[in-house]
Formats: sequence, structure tokens, C-alpha cells
Amino acid sequence: MTKQLVEAIADMREEDALQSAQEMLDNGVDPLVILDDCREAMAVVGKRFETGAAFIPELIFAGEIMRQLSALVKPSMAETTTQAKLGRVLIGTVHGDIHDIGKDIVTFMLDVNGFQVQDLGVDVPASRFVEAIKEFQPQVVALSGFLTLAFDSMKETVEAIQAAGMRDKVKIMVGGGQVTQDVCGFAGADGFGNNAVAGVSLAKQWIGA
Repeated sequence: MTKQLVEAIADMREEDALQSAQEMLDNGVDPLVILDDCREAMAVVGKRFETGAAFIPELIFAGEIMRQLSALVKPSMAETTTQAKLGRVLIGTVHGDIHDIGKDIVTFMLDVNGFQVQDLGVDVPASRFVEAIKEFQPQVVALSGFLTLAFDSMKETVEAIQAAGMRDKVKIMVGGGQVTQDVCGFAGADGFGNNAVAGVSLAKQWIGA
């Protein structure tokens, strides 16, 4: 069933993907397994995009399927997670990158795990992150990026937060399809998550939840 869901998402078979996910939920499969399948499928779509086998319309359609799947599993996630707000997380896709699929999954996971999340959207300039930190006063800032060109923007954003005198007030995580520990070090972040569950775990660890 898991392979079936991954293939359905990657091949843009919307109805099959939703049906597979619903059957998994009905059979008592952990919603986290479904979300992990979503991540795996999006990695396949991302590789196809990079090699020219898929294009922007396919990415957008895959993102829409992901949003429907998130809406499908969210009630099940909410039943098993706390609703008490653990802390505040500011998240956004950095300047020069318009991908929001991974960011939306992380936002969803943070939300159902009890965090108050402010999502700045995509193609967010460093200055907007700085403004939002002043306004929202988060404990954690999450910088998302799918493309390699986002790495420089992540670094610039961290440097802007540093220049504003707020670097010691927040923990910064980076994430995205190609983000590694090396990218984390390059950007000057405190940590990285290679999936949404890892991002939530980092946030809980940093806030002391």
C-alpha cells in the first residue's frame, strides 16, 4: 500500500492517491507513514523536475495533491497530539525560491504538534524575516528552500538576523530537498531537518517541550 501511494502521487494520479491514503487511514496506518510517503513521492517529483522530465505545472499539481492529502490526515493527527501551544515558530521559503510543498508539510506538522506557526509564504526576502521576528517574537525560525540557489539566500537571511542583533534570541533551522549538514553549516543555522518529523523534533528540543 505504501508503494502504491508513493507511485500514485509521483505519477499525478490524484484520485488513486487520495483513495490509497484513505484506505491506509481506515486500516489504522499511522498518519506519519502517509506523510513520509508524501515526502518520498515529492523527492521523486523533484528529481524529475531537475532532469527535465517534469515541469512547473507538474510541480504545482503535485503540490495540490499534497495539500489534499494533508487535509485528509490532519484530523487523525490532531486526535493524537496535544493542542496546548508549546511555542512560536516562524517559517518561510527564502528569497528566490517559490516552492512551498515541503514548507506546508512542516507547517502542518508543527501546527498539529501544538506550535503556534506564522507562515510568511514563498520568495521571502531576508528583511521580511527580520521584521516578522520583531513582530511575532518566535523562539524558532525555519528557513525552507528546494533549489540549490536557496542556499545563498538562507545564508543571507541568517546574516540579516545577526545584523539586526537578534541572532541570539532565536534558533534557526533549515530544510528542503537538498539541504544537508554541510548546507546547514554554510548558512550558519543551528540545525536542519531532512523531513517534517525531524523539524518538529528540533523545535521541541530547542524550546524544551
